[in-house]
Amino acid sequence: MYQQMIFVNLPVNDLDSSKKFFTELGYTINPQFSNENAASVVISDTIVAMLLTKPFYTTFTKKEIADATTTSEVLICLSAESREKVDELVDKAIAAGGTASGTTQDHGFMYGRAFDDLDGHTWEVMWMDPAAIQG
Repeated sequence: MYQQMIFVNLPVNDLDSSKKFFTELGYTINPQFSNENAASVVISDTIVAMLLTKPFYTTFTKKEIADATTTSEVLICLSAESREKVDELVDKAIAAGGTASGTTQDHGFMYGRAFDDLDGHTWEVMWMDPAAIQG
């Protein structure tokens, strides 16, 4: 069965530092789709973050690149299998040089935290009780 994928393309200042950051979170780099201008970060079977050097990123758009450290361009939200996995990923991100973003959201059936990566892109990580999802 076909599974739709998402490829999130993000401009980065330092490709090598960004690759190191995301591998420290436990993700892998797919060398088949990576080179000196881009890194393909495999988050799951259906989610890939494409980290693009800013000069390369500009070949895909005529728009100005937002400075994600001062302007919100997008909020990326990843699901996690438990509260503990939310904390684990966000804590890894902070240890790898990211910064905590926002406040912890704890609604009982839903729990989330967020971090900003090295370029200021905000990544939310959330867990939701499967019983709450089913109704």
